[in-house]
Amino acid sequence: MISNYIWLIPILPLLGFIINGLGRNTLPKNLIGLLASLMVLIPFVLSVMLFLSVKNSGQLITVTYFEWIKAGKLSIPFSFLVDQLSSLMLLIITGVGFLIHIYSIGYMHDDEGFGKFFAYLNLFIFFMLLLVLGSNYIILFIGWEGVGLCSYLLIGFWFTNPDYADAAKKAFVMNRIGDLGFLIAIFVMIATFGSASFTDVFLKAATLKFGDPTLTLITVLLFIGATGKSAQIPLFTWLPDAMAGPTPVSALIHAATMVTAGIYMIVRSNVLFTFAPFTQHLIAGVGLATILLAAIIAVAQTDIKKVLAYSTVSQLGYMFLGLGVGAYTGAFFHVITHAFFKALLFLCAGSVIHAVNGEQDMRNMGGLRKKLPVTFWTMLIGAIAISGIPPFSGFFSKDEILAHVYEQSKTIYIFGLLGAMFTAFYMFRLIYLTFYGKFRGTSEQEHHLHESPSSMTIPLIVLAILSMVGGLIGVPEALGGHHWLEHYLSPLFVATVAQIPPVHAEKTTELVLMCASVGGAVLAIIWAFTKYGKGSNLPVAEGEDRTPINAIAYHKFYIDELYDLIIRKPLDAASKFFYKVIDLKVIDGFVNGLGKVSIESSKGLRLLQTGNVGFYIFVMVIGIIAMMAYSLFRI
Repeated sequence: MISNYIWLIPILPLLGFIINGLGRNTLPKNLIGLLASLMVLIPFVLSVMLFLSVKNSGQLITVTYFEWIKAGKLSIPFSFLVDQLSSLMLLIITGVGFLIHIYSIGYMHDDEGFGKFFAYLNLFIFFMLLLVLGSNYIILFIGWEGVGLCSYLLIGFWFTNPDYADAAKKAFVMNRIGDLGFLIAIFVMIATFGSASFTDVFLKAATLKFGDPTLTLITVLLFIGATGKSAQIPLFTWLPDAMAGPTPVSALIHAATMVTAGIYMIVRSNVLFTFAPFTQHLIAGVGLATILLAAIIAVAQTDIKKVLAYSTVSQLGYMFLGLGVGAYTGAFFHVITHAFFKALLFLCAGSVIHAVNGEQDMRNMGGLRKKLPVTFWTMLIGAIAISGIPPFSGFFSKDEILAHVYEQSKTIYIFGLLGAMFTAFYMFRLIYLTFYGKFRGTSEQEHHLHESPSSMTIPLIVLAILSMVGGLIGVPEALGGHHWLEHYLSPLFVATVAQIPPVHAEKTTELVLMCASVGGAVLAIIWAFTKYGKGSNLPVAEGEDRTPINAIAYHKFYIDELYDLIIRKPLDAASKFFYKVIDLKVIDGFVNGLGKVSIESSKGLRLLQTGNVGFYIFVMVIGIIAMMAYSLFRI
């Protein structure tokens, strides 16, 4: 049975990490790349078999390997769970991960850290697989922390650059802030339910009353963890800085897998969140704010990877908005489609950067569509998909979220639609600035312009196809479909549906909403074309005057500076105070004072050591007299 081989899925990438890590300086590059890719391809094949098994039988697979933690009544086994949700996540992680490994062989070929890079990629895949396979929150949390560690290693891969090292530290610290909330939530769950197992926690939570304060506390803490990992306000500023890592890192970790871990965790915990309406309203509000803030910032950026980074933050906001209104299937649907088109967009950006010798500023690009035809067409497909133009994948998932939002609040829907228009605008702004007009780089860059090797372009083509057809798994009934994904995931939401039956918009209303979203996206694309289509109207260069709104958006609303002012500087001042006053003067002063007392007292006592025997006899006699006097007076 395939269930007997589930353990191989995470173990093989771990084995790849060990072999490539130990042989990073001795093994040939071709062997390293091949081995690392195989250690992801084989788990992908096994994941396909698992998916088919779950799909055909409709039964989840639970495999317990050993009793891990036993303390009193608390029992935490080391076990894996494969159900409808985890089977799809396995396909995304291993499938997209394999394509990115293949791409990285060409992209990182000349890097001296080639072996170390692939070792880190394999380690990341291992922890991500552990995250989605765990049958309880403890194993999930191990994977959760592991991908945070790998994120630190990969973002700071070129650590000799101080800015890149700082970006890695920033990502690590901000994720730890969110992770503390997640960890406390696990403690509260164990104290409340006596277990950390998904099955036990969800069954017991379903017996509590709607809006129970304990559930609200648990879900708010879980959401804090999700805001860190999935880059939501206020813990989102690490993600754009994470572009310091190699471009394949951006595609794998910060587009397709790690940043969606928070969404996965909430979808997995849908029972808890459905019974905590306050938390759902909080999630929807934070998601909407993140959509608009990140989209406005993306409009003003000139670094091609920064545009995609803020786009990722904004799209994650859509997923959280969907979760907040109870559209769990729609949010996860967007996870799937986003994995396709955003991984594609990042890899296309890497292909462009590779062609122009590391240049990332779009103001120094232009006219590349004839020089990089495969990159251009595949990136155009990705831009169309993320803009929500039918029949590409992003249209179906984003429309489903917006339709659910419309049923909850017309006002929030309008802002969500506005965010979708911003998405189409900044994505086609990127397309026009990068591929249209005349080349604006140096003559040396222009001389070396060339399409990327097949190891890089083949993954682009595969992801482009997936971006085109990936939405077909969720065609709504309003368009004559049966929404296969909704039916497939339905066993996960039995308790949720029993508490709050789903409300679907009427067919006519849904068609009107589709037309509104597509119409808004088309208007935004036309607006982008009129402004940047000919490649002559460039964004303002660094140091030039900007309009106030443009300046605020370009500088990311000065949020980093605000955090620096209200958090980092006070902490630095406090640490200096504790070091100079508490540490040096109080603690060290006390310890050093004891030493000085010992030294000074010894200087006095040493005078008694004269070496004169008569003096010693005299002192002895005085001592005897003193002891006798003490005994006399005591009586």
